[in-house]
Amino acid sequence: MTTNPAERLVDLLDLEQIEVNIFRGRSPQESLQRVFGGQVAGQALVAAGRTTEGDRPVHSLHAYFLRPGRPGVPIVYQVERVRDGRSFTTRRVTAVQQGRTIFNLTASFHKPEEGSFEHQLPPAREVPDPESLPTLTQEITDHLGALPEQLQRMARRQPFDIRYVDRLRWTPEEVEHAEPRSAVWMRAVGPLGDDPLVHTCALTYASDMTLLDAVRLPVEPLWGPRGFDMASLDHAMWFHRPFRADEWFLYDQESPIAVSGRGLARGRIYDLEGRLLVSVVQEGLFRKLGS
Repeated sequence: MTTNPAERLVDLLDLEQIEVNIFRGRSPQESLQRVFGGQVAGQALVAAGRTTEGDRPVHSLHAYFLRPGRPGVPIVYQVERVRDGRSFTTRRVTAVQQGRTIFNLTASFHKPEEGSFEHQLPPAREVPDPESLPTLTQEITDHLGALPEQLQRMARRQPFDIRYVDRLRWTPEEVEHAEPRSAVWMRAVGPLGDDPLVHTCALTYASDMTLLDAVRLPVEPLWGPRGFDMASLDHAMWFHRPFRADEWFLYDQESPIAVSGRGLARGRIYDLEGRLLVSVVQEGLFRKLGS
């Protein structure tokens, strides 16, 4: 049994095919209320990709989180082959756990072609080099003196190195008047191999880890006791250029609105050279604990 978090992530994304168009994924037993949404999205995308010829990269996905998944219980992914066209391939995936649909995903794959023009928005601001920033573990340790046991277990299992561009805020006074923006550098903690689909699915996993931070920032510190329960409602991604998830990428995140118990967040993912790789939009449900 591997102990490397990056290798564990690759294993987690390696689904078992149990029938034509039907796959089964593991769901680790974690001390969480629900299965991590990025895991379900990543596994569903693997299932979709396994039913294509492999010569067309994913260019977009649109997903809905319908019910919370139970940790420790396998998830079955049923793939519908919606379309196989000359340039585009479309797949619809339904994730089922204990007879109940918990997640739906539609993914589109595009045959690479030459475009007649290109443009992109640059990162919203200048940011420090990732190697100059403390790791998330270092930031928490510097503040608390030592990692609590639960956070130690989480850190040992964490498949991504996360480094916040702005220092973490720890008190309500520090978050007062904070803008709904956050940026992190991320990369897998070890090599992920050379399969492009694995890198796409690994980044899909990572895209759900910090995006809703931007919604929470004006309300409460990102770490420490929480006053709100939050859950992902839907998730959309557009993949613009090839990338490796085991190389540094900047996740620039902002929340344009939070209203009616829902918060919208959008993110742009860049490489070290400032090339836009992926665009992400997500809406999350936010409810005050105890209400």
